[in-house]
Parts: sequence; structure tokens; C-alpha cells
Amino acid sequence: MSMFDKLDQVVKRFEELNDKLSDPTIYDRQKEFKEVSEERGNIEELVQCYKHYKKIKTDLAGAREILNEEKDEDMREMAKEEIAEFEAEIPPLEEKLKVLLLPKDPLDNKNCMVELRAGAGGDESSIFVGDVWRMYKNYWTTLGFKSELVSASESDKGYKEVILNVTGDKVFSVMKYESGVHRVQRVPETESQGRVHTSTITVAVMPEADDVEFELNMNEVRIDVYRSGGKGGQSVNTTDSAVRVVHEPTQTIVAIQDEKSQLKNKEKALKILRNRIYDRMVQEAHDKEAAERKGLVGTGDRSERIRTYNFPQGRLTDHRIGLTLYSLDKIIEGDLAPVTDALIAHNQSQLLKGQEE
Repeated sequence: MSMFDKLDQVVKRFEELNDKLSDPTIYDRQKEFKEVSEERGNIEELVQCYKHYKKIKTDLAGAREILNEEKDEDMREMAKEEIAEFEAEIPPLEEKLKVLLLPKDPLDNKNCMVELRAGAGGDESSIFVGDVWRMYKNYWTTLGFKSELVSASESDKGYKEVILNVTGDKVFSVMKYESGVHRVQRVPETESQGRVHTSTITVAVMPEADDVEFELNMNEVRIDVYRSGGKGGQSVNTTDSAVRVVHEPTQTIVAIQDEKSQLKNKEKALKILRNRIYDRMVQEAHDKEAAERKGLVGTGDRSERIRTYNFPQGRLTDHRIGLTLYSLDKIIEGDLAPVTDALIAHNQSQLLKGQEE
């Protein structure tokens, strides 16, 4: 089947989805309404691009006809100019159509949960957790995403762990590339001799689990309550408000003590647990097709070192695609688009290459 046969099929499907959405009774079937709206949204840009492409082709044919039949020299010159413009516009449009036709990751439309954890490097690692959190928050603002702090475990200098909910338009499609080990190289404030130290943090980005896709079996979950404690082990609360939930089959553990309310801590812990179990299922599914996805980024090993932030040189390096940028000062303040755009472009090129082979 040619690319244009596929495009005609997509246009036909788009019209079918429009017909479904024009039925007022669909709003009574919220699950179906969500699915239809999502599918339509996923192909709308492709359909509009294809319509524009067809118009350019029609206009080009019209301009060529004028050139062949028109005797007036001024009209012929205008036709020549239009032909040159249309012919220049067609190749990039065809490339864009190829990219838009690539199979979509079904998780791309989802919101996500982001977990940042201090790794090797002591205090400097904890400080960097806070730096990356700020970087992401600023970046999300530019994209119109919203973030909600679910849980934060503080250390003397920074954060041992930060867990966030991130919502917006196709959040996971952007953030899925951030999972892995982030390495920072810089001179800590406490370093008197100016030596560069290397520290690491880990970032885990998990797609949000919808009720219709995954339901946590509460018979497999153990819930413990205990008294909250603060830094240094001191008691923070005089009631058993802290909650620990354990998923027995996988031994996944989540402990929350942020809220004074045991109920709120329980809700937070179960949400985190649910997303972690769902993410585990997603990772296992991706592992099965790892050979086919060779060269792609965004679904790899969470223990992989993906990026280095070298402050003395003002350099950021993404090791997966060999990207080096000397604008770390801007990136760490939230200008992350040059990095994520490059990762998306790399993924698309690998998928296109796979289709051609």
C-alpha cells in the first residue's frame, strides 16, 4: 500500500470519527467519547497537512496549465514563479506526512508521574534533585503543563526524593525521554579547593494509569500505618498518620507521611503504587519488543546514564544520541526544548529508517 493510499484511509477514518462526534448521544457514553476524541485528535494534524498538500498539488497543476496554454508573457512569468514556489513546498510536506504517518505510542497522550531521587554524591546529589525539579517546573510552564507535588523527602541540603504529578496535552510524549540516570559535574559550595565533584540522580517518568486500563487488586496490597518521623528521626506527629503500602506479588513499597491526615497519605501512597505497578507492566511490554526498537530512546533501562550536566564547561551531553550543547546555563533554568526536540527527531528518524528497511 502506497503512502497516499494510507493517507486516504486516514482521511476516511477522520470523517467517520467526525460523524460519531456529531451524534449528541455519545456524551452519554463517556468512555467511547474519550476514545473517539483522542483518536480524532491524534490524526487531525495529519489530515490537515494532507489536505494542504493536495491543494498545493492542485495549484501546481493549474499553474503548469497556464504556463503551457497562456500566450501573455506577464501571466507566464507569474505562473513560473508560482510553479517554483509550489515545487519547493512539496518535498518538505511529503517528509512531514511520512513522520505524521509513523505509528503512535499509545501512551503519548497520557499524563505522567515523575520521580526524582538522589543517587551517588551525598549532599551534592540532593541539591541537584532540587535543581532538576526547578528545571522541569520552568520547562513545563512554557509548555502549558501543570505539576502537583505528591511527596517530598527532604535532606539537610536538598531532597532525597521528589514525586510529582504532571498534567497537560501529551505530557508523556515529551517527558518519557527523561527516565534514567542524570549525572552532574560541578564544584560544590562546600568544596574549599575548587575540585569538581561528580554526582548522580535518577529520574523515573511513569504514564498515568487509567481506571479502564489497569485496576489495582487491593487483595494483593498490605497497608501499614505508623507514626511520622522527620529529619534526624525526631517525631513529627503524635498520631499514626504515616502510611506504608506493599504490593505483595512484586514487593513494591510506597511510604508516605507528608500529610497530617492518614486518609490523604493512604490516597497518595495508593496512587503512586498504582502507577508504579502499571509502569512495570508497560516496561515489560516494551522489553519484549526491544530488538525491534533498537536505536530508539525513551523506553530504555532506567539505570542507564543518559545525560551529563558539566557546569565548569557549561556543557550538556545526552549520551543516547551524542548530543552536546554549550548552553547549560539556559537549559538548567528550563530551556529544555532543544534537548527534547532532538530526542524526538532522533526517534522519528529511527522509525522512518526501520520502515524503509
